[in-house]
Amino acid sequence: MASEDIAQGQYVIECDICKQPVSFFCRRCGFNLCDPCVPVHLRIKSKTGHDVVDYASRDDDDTSKIKELMETITKENERLQNYKYELKKIIDQTQQRLSSLSKIYQQKKDEVTSLGEEWHRQIDKTVKTLHQELDDMQKEHESLLRKQKRELEEILGKVDEINTATMKLNNSQNVIEMKKLIPMIENQETPSEITQYSFPVFYKGDIDDNYLKSYFGYIENVQERKISLPRLISEDAVISNHKILELPKVVTAIDTGFPASGKYNARLYDIAIIDDNRVWMGGASKTLKLFDFQGNLHDTVTITTHGMYFTVYNKHVIYTTQLSKTVCRVAEDKTIQTMFTTGEWRPFGITSSASDDLLVCLGKDDQSKVVRYSGTGTVLQEIQYDSQDQPLYRDATYITENINGDIIVTDWKKKAVTAVDRLGRFRFSYSGRDNKFDVRVVTSDTAGHVIVTDFRDKIHMLDRDGRFLRYIIPDQGINMPRGVCIVGDGEMFVGEENTGIAKRIKYLE
Repeated sequence: MASEDIAQGQYVIECDICKQPVSFFCRRCGFNLCDPCVPVHLRIKSKTGHDVVDYASRDDDDTSKIKELMETITKENERLQNYKYELKKIIDQTQQRLSSLSKIYQQKKDEVTSLGEEWHRQIDKTVKTLHQELDDMQKEHESLLRKQKRELEEILGKVDEINTATMKLNNSQNVIEMKKLIPMIENQETPSEITQYSFPVFYKGDIDDNYLKSYFGYIENVQERKISLPRLISEDAVISNHKILELPKVVTAIDTGFPASGKYNARLYDIAIIDDNRVWMGGASKTLKLFDFQGNLHDTVTITTHGMYFTVYNKHVIYTTQLSKTVCRVAEDKTIQTMFTTGEWRPFGITSSASDDLLVCLGKDDQSKVVRYSGTGTVLQEIQYDSQDQPLYRDATYITENINGDIIVTDWKKKAVTAVDRLGRFRFSYSGRDNKFDVRVVTSDTAGHVIVTDFRDKIHMLDRDGRFLRYIIPDQGINMPRGVCIVGDGEMFVGEENTGIAKRIKYLE
């Protein structure tokens, strides 16, 4: 590098042999050379020979090659740094679980002791047995978490090593070391999922003197379940190529023809897209209707409840019923099949997820939670409390999954939108721009915008972090909007609850 460049404080490209400032370059070998090392290099035998030129006169192809190699390394390094951020969050959560392990297990032991005192001396033996199970389980659980934390920290350490090597190469531009580093980066392990271990659950049984152990209760062991990690994309990797229209336009207005409920005079409740040109709509009747985007009715189906909470899952309509506490599927022959029941909890809003699961809002008494089910009804995840063990929801009603994996619900009692990440950790809460937020339904588009209907004749658009962007109010206005779904690039269907009109609104140009 020229002396004036060095004087200006720019980095010096080093000779690959002696690490002195470079003066020449061998185009055949890709070596940087200083003046004294040129004869040394020429004495080294090479099948392709040598072609040493002044460093400043290197061919553009050589410069491009170095640039290409560095771009590859930088890109892969950025991917690993994004992964590093996810690993740190998981390690923090694992540490939190480790910190609360004794407290949680003590709480479970206290439950056992409390019931044991009611049974007095008859159950002393059973209580001691269950305590021992919990103690053994705690040791095993702690061992699993510590092992998981150690493995994640090892990966994190390797990622940091690669980052350090990348920064050095950015200064030295050493082609040989670049070539060595690329396969190391490509082979670096970045797990696509982690194992999460649940805390034990104590199941209480009815008191029966003849079957103490059977009816007193039992401890369910720690369960393993796999949770997919987020795709390693930057925050700006998925953005819309369109601009938000200053005045959104109503493209189509469909009179769905649903009757009015006697109590609320409500007609249209929920909307779900099934393919590129058709949407299901449900209202104050036990009939779901299938319309195309132009408003033509294509099909109807009779279900066992009003069309208030439903989604499309594997091309089938899936809906929830509060009375029977079931999740049902409409089969191809239009018969109704029970997929699974929700126990003592009443199901409300439901949506399908990117991992081919079902996310359901559940309520019981004054409690509310979100549960992830498999297609066969296996509970995969429960989300109910924040990191301070406080309830996340009062009345989780409608639900959606955003493109980044966030699980977002509308809470009608809180009059708010609450979002957690895919691991169930609190992300944000949005309560409107003023004290007049009458939240209804939530969805998201392909750019990660959060779309929320507000009974006070407006639609809120948020970014993926819950920051308000603008209201979407079309040219023809909107009257008490409720159901909403995205039906294409820059379009949505929004249902007016009391008029029964579904409006197809173009909001991006």
